[in-house]
Amino acid sequence: MAAPQSVKEKHLYLKEIEKARQDLRALIYSKNCAPIMLRLAWHDAGTYEAKTKTGGPNGSIRNEEELKHSANNGLKIAVDLCEEVKAKYPKITYADLYQLAGVVAVEVTGGPSIDFVPGRKDSKKSPPEGRLPDAKLGASHLRDTFYRMGLSDKDIVALSGGHTLGRAHQERSGFDGPWTKDPAKFDNSYFVELLKGESRGLVKLPTDKALMMDPKFRSYVELYAKDKDAFFRDYAESHKKLSELGFKTPSLGSKVGIAVSIAVVITLAIVWDQLTDFNPDPYLVWKRFNN
Repeated sequence: MAAPQSVKEKHLYLKEIEKARQDLRALIYSKNCAPIMLRLAWHDAGTYEAKTKTGGPNGSIRNEEELKHSANNGLKIAVDLCEEVKAKYPKITYADLYQLAGVVAVEVTGGPSIDFVPGRKDSKKSPPEGRLPDAKLGASHLRDTFYRMGLSDKDIVALSGGHTLGRAHQERSGFDGPWTKDPAKFDNSYFVELLKGESRGLVKLPTDKALMMDPKFRSYVELYAKDKDAFFRDYAESHKKLSELGFKTPSLGSKVGIAVSIAVVITLAIVWDQLTDFNPDPYLVWKRFNN
């Protein structure tokens, strides 16, 4: 499915996105599947290579070939769950659907609101295996992986905080256990637990420990452990960057102009309705004066 092109298509697509958002909220809540939905979004996006402009949030993770990559063990569960929503809203691209699921997963578990801009295109071409982070390695590997995407040290640490949700599974990663005492809640507990050191019943992967051993990474860990607001702010920013790798979003001027013109048209339509018996469709009015 291609992203919408015409003004009318975009208008209808946005309406579908909002309906899908509500369905995803209900699905994630009822299935208690926020962690794996977040992982799905990350792993679809985290294959991006800025130099070649390949990979990234393009829905290719649904391909059988890519699902078989060792880093994606277990993610067919999330792909299949998303099919329930995709069946209701077939016009939505898989690329948008998976990233929307990640945004909703964070929000329904108490995390920050993340700005979501739709319009990603689907791809059936999967990237080569080995582009995602390896939990068994350290700081240099994290930098190599995230710098390849075009992300920063701050992004690395902020996004690592997403491990506040869910747990590691032996059959998927070789590790077992949750990172925090409440793995169903999105907060800054991941960083608090990192500073405590080893805790009974909680897991710390080599990549987690690397955040403590590297001075620059550790400075962010300490900040986020004591300031949840700072973590939420930076996480929302980093998550948005990850979800838009290789995706050209509408320019700020374009988005502001459209928002203002739509607001004006809606206001005029309300006034018109109050003064007459005629109730115009705001979209048709907006289209009439913007073509």
